[in-house]
Amino acid sequence: MIELMGWDSNIGFMPVGDRWRKHRRMLQQHFRRDMSRNYQNMQMKKIHQLLQGLLSSPQKFREHIKTLAGAVIMATLYGYEVQPDNDRFVALAEKVVQMASQADFTGAVAVNTFPILRYLPSWMPGAGFQRLAAESRRLTKEMREMPFDFVKRNMRDGVDSKSIVARLLETNQARGHDDEAAIQEVAAVAYGAGSDTTASALASFFLAMALHPDIQKKAQNEIDTIVGTHQLPEFNDRPSLPYVEALYREIMRWKPMVPLGLPHASSADDIYHGYFIPKGTTMISNIWAMTRDESIYLEPERFNPDRFFTVDGRLNDDDTILTFGFGRRICVGRHTADASVWGTIVSVLSTFSIAKAKDASGKEIDIDPQYSDGLVSHPERFVCSITPRSEAAKSLVEATIGTRDF
Repeated sequence: MIELMGWDSNIGFMPVGDRWRKHRRMLQQHFRRDMSRNYQNMQMKKIHQLLQGLLSSPQKFREHIKTLAGAVIMATLYGYEVQPDNDRFVALAEKVVQMASQADFTGAVAVNTFPILRYLPSWMPGAGFQRLAAESRRLTKEMREMPFDFVKRNMRDGVDSKSIVARLLETNQARGHDDEAAIQEVAAVAYGAGSDTTASALASFFLAMALHPDIQKKAQNEIDTIVGTHQLPEFNDRPSLPYVEALYREIMRWKPMVPLGLPHASSADDIYHGYFIPKGTTMISNIWAMTRDESIYLEPERFNPDRFFTVDGRLNDDDTILTFGFGRRICVGRHTADASVWGTIVSVLSTFSIAKAKDASGKEIDIDPQYSDGLVSHPERFVCSITPRSEAAKSLVEATIGTRDF
């Protein structure tokens, strides 16, 4: 079904081999930890734009989150400035990811089990997967080609030499290689996967803060004490904010963005704890279960950043974000995603208060923390109140508007 839908070029689904290593190497050289630090100024600018959006239209916080997530990855990969409303590339990526999340629908399961079904004409009853596959192939093609062509036009016009795709193309040309198709593919993978998972994590943050005002206040007190109320936090403040760090870890544990990870296949016969696993067996990394292991996380359904502290009040060493995956297939862009989510959390907490919304009579509107199914899980729609913490906080956000249009 992966091949039928046009996702066989996705690194996450590609079998390990020379092609997979080549594609991963292209991304790794630009997303490793030391290189990711080069994107932090841009990330903080985009985060400040999010703050501006929250100030002007807080009820649209989900849209602002999606714009931020898309803006960071698009600026990094393609040197493209995302529009604050109805951006074509952001909308396209969202649609493609929605298609991926539907890959377990009735019919897709059948065609995975009985591959001969792929030859059924799309008009036959029960062959709806063929229509979905055709639409997915069309959208995936657009997602690969449109922003890639944007970079090539800018390079011809002499206005882009810093984006990842531009640098990959320059290296490709200098070495006399013919890797444009591979560059196009790996960029599209990062663009589609990075934006949706970041948006999910940030939506969970807003949800958790609305549900747990005491935790929010504790984090804000730490920020006010360490950073102060006269300036916005920066990435170099991170080591000095242990409670914010614990809150970030808990956001990523509490509601993992990709609950079952990406499916893997065994590359050889293996035996694990007495179980024989034949070559080619599909294996699911149940991240949801791992984050609910009560031998590690007491009361796992409870949102509790304090679980990441030792008895003497220090951060413990449990800093692994399971959603990023494991081993050779661990998320290439995890360092950039980590910075985007942490930077947004600390910036929003320093300037805004998040609470349950109230109805016309002043009664709090209850929030039912339900999540969507699919490859990437998101909180279902909920309303909350987002207001500046003070006039000073409002002024800090307004001060960013002059040089950073939103």
